[in-house]
Amino acid sequence: MMPLALLLCAAACGSEKKDAATQPGVVTNIMDQALPEARPADAPANGIAPVEAQPAIDTPPPSAAPDGLIPAAFQGRWTGEADRCGDRAAPLELTIAPDQLIFHESVGTVGSARAEADGRIAVDAAFTGEGQSWTRTLHMRRVGDRLIITNDGTAVTRKRC
Repeated sequence: MMPLALLLCAAACGSEKKDAATQPGVVTNIMDQALPEARPADAPANGIAPVEAQPAIDTPPPSAAPDGLIPAAFQGRWTGEADRCGDRAAPLELTIAPDQLIFHESVGTVGSARAEADGRIAVDAAFTGEGQSWTRTLHMRRVGDRLIITNDGTAVTRKRC
């Protein structure tokens, strides 16, 4: 009888419920401590949840760029009007840096950028992609949150991401 009583007593002592408030250094949810201000992302309007969170990209206010570089108003991430921002497989995805044009399957190194009429710029760049190299002059124009790029007489419109 005595061993049974000791066993019941030991079981009762081990079943005490302790919470994080009584145990210093214990965190009930590590994410609450790591990201105290985090909140769930809003559901997209189309009901499709993105696989990864959209990174915050600070777009600098429009300003004059040093000679030969792409002005800040044109810099940032762009994609096709029908494409979803953040879709790295979108064929019209484009990232514009002061000295680079990073397309889906090619990269252009800016040789020069110069202002044209109506706020447009002409960008001369040397491109590489898919084992080939070429040079091209692209004409860019901003219209609100849209970017129109004309290349060899063909215009393509992208939206800002």
